[in-house]
Amino acid sequence: MKHLWAPWRMGYITKTKRNKDICVFCKILQEKKDAKNYIVIRKRHSFAVLNIFPYNNGHLLVLPYRHVSDLSQLRPEEKQELFDLLEEIKALLDKVLKPGGYNIGMNLGKMSGAGFPGHLHIHIVPRWQGDVNFMPVIGQTKVISQSLKELYRLLIHAHKTR
Repeated sequence: MKHLWAPWRMGYITKTKRNKDICVFCKILQEKKDAKNYIVIRKRHSFAVLNIFPYNNGHLLVLPYRHVSDLSQLRPEEKQELFDLLEEIKALLDKVLKPGGYNIGMNLGKMSGAGFPGHLHIHIVPRWQGDVNFMPVIGQTKVISQSLKELYRLLIHAHKTR
């Protein structure tokens, strides 16, 4: 496998060391440092945050505040707001990035591939024609074209000026 030199990613790797007793999502909520943690929108029961290990540019997570592992554990108002926020984030991404489509989904449980199975979250991944090119296939390298800091700045600006 070839390697893409990206020393700026070291901060992300060391920042998210997994402590089995602490949920990374609950931790960033408690810190109340939204810009540092890339929290784009907070609502009463849910929030949206940039994924710091994105599959594609603009990859966000939409989560309830409460630490629950399954949709069935959400109260009706939490579930409603979660999906309303998902729709709001999609509209924001449409405005800022203008993707051609989206992958939207959840991994429920460890066996499904959930990296953080204890805290339910919805992935929203913008997609463009040609975003899956030869690099991952031939070079086994994924190229993310925009920094999290720059994307966060654009999303916050667009959200404030809606």
